[in-house]
Amino acid sequence: MRAASLDSESQLREFISKFKPAHRSLIRSLRKRLRIRFPSAHELVYDNYNFFVIGYSATERPSDAFISIAASAKGIGICFIRGASLPDPKGILQGSGKQTRFIRLKTAASVERSEVAELLSVAAARSRLPLPLEGRGKLVIRSVSAKQRPRRRS
Repeated sequence: MRAASLDSESQLREFISKFKPAHRSLIRSLRKRLRIRFPSAHELVYDNYNFFVIGYSATERPSDAFISIAASAKGIGICFIRGASLPDPKGILQGSGKQTRFIRLKTAASVERSEVAELLSVAAARSRLPLPLEGRGKLVIRSVSAKQRPRRRS
């Protein structure tokens, strides 16, 4: 691994360490499953005021992301960036915004459920740019907010 990759991985571990143990485990497990499912996607990391986010994108541009892991002290979910336009016959997507929808997750295995796996596939297929057919995406730390909400509930 390149030095920058090691540094990014170290930063990512630090961000995840702010969460309670159960959330840390879920974030790492989800990341592993999404990395396997979308190996060529770039992982764009944001440790923002409200949420810790890992976005998955065909490029290093945030506007090209199609899904993300979003974590806060309240829980972990998968955010579908253009989820309002996705077919959702089982009605599992939450949210009422014009663009984004999400699913709250209790376990990483939830992404293997047929209705979630189908949404992930459709979201990737409808992405603004297709994922590269080969190669491995980069881990990119996009932003870190100096002030953040607590990552653990009191």
